[in-house]
Amino acid sequence: MHFYHPRYWPIWVLYGLLRLVSFLPYHIQIYIGRKIGSCARHIFKKRRKIAEINLRLCFPEWTEEKRKEILKQHFESLGIGLVEFGMCWWWSDKKILPLAHVEGLEHLHNALRKNKGVILLAGHFTTLEIISLVLKPHTDFHPMYRKNNNEFLDYIIRSGRERHCGKVIPHDDLRSMIKSLRSNVPVLYIPDQNFGRRHSIFVPFFGIQTATVPATSRLAAIDNTPVVPIILQRLPDYKGYRLVIEKALENFPTDDPEQDTIRINQLFEKQVRDNPVDYLWVHRRFKTRPEGEGPIYKF
Repeated sequence: MHFYHPRYWPIWVLYGLLRLVSFLPYHIQIYIGRKIGSCARHIFKKRRKIAEINLRLCFPEWTEEKRKEILKQHFESLGIGLVEFGMCWWWSDKKILPLAHVEGLEHLHNALRKNKGVILLAGHFTTLEIISLVLKPHTDFHPMYRKNNNEFLDYIIRSGRERHCGKVIPHDDLRSMIKSLRSNVPVLYIPDQNFGRRHSIFVPFFGIQTATVPATSRLAAIDNTPVVPIILQRLPDYKGYRLVIEKALENFPTDDPEQDTIRINQLFEKQVRDNPVDYLWVHRRFKTRPEGEGPIYKF
């Protein structure tokens, strides 16, 4: 296997460490993750700078002290998210059940009764990976994913997700997504990243014109598939996770994809305001700018 090449050895080391950590009690794993994230805040200065810019743009009303505190907690959240990869890869359904608190499962079941599949709409929070482990005991579903540039890392992550979900769908594989939906299998869809100018329209996100893919509306329109927002939050004091499944969006989609996309951004914005620590601030969400505007991230 070419993954044994020396250039992949650091990933093997990380993979082995995550495997060892996965055997530890849950609260110790979370503690370790928090410390990893705290170290990462000092090491990955470029990502820290991106997060600082994003927080300043989205929350100008906050004091500098509050933004610094949220930034600190965010990197701890990132570290916990790394440890949670190990949980997703090696934990059983039986092990996660005592820690998983699911609300609104009836909304998913109601949507599935239409026999048109369900688009499970989620944002890029640091808790995104653990959704698979928490939700899988309650329903089959196929998550969408964006391929990692590192071939070995992509193989590890994809294989780990397939252990629980059976099938994962590349974000650009529209045919497979439609096939799953027409088999009445929910698809976990995460559209809130910068996919470049070609695939996006500019609509507000935190008051900033942001390149946003309008695909949620278009995908839902193919077979009038229900769109069900979900979000996962970590509970305090090592009590586990709270997965909230909301009602399917009403009057969605409309015949105006731009207004539908604005509505999706407003939904994500509300989720972020409710839980700013866990949103993926290290992503260059505002990288692509409208014509005539200069770059936001000048590095």
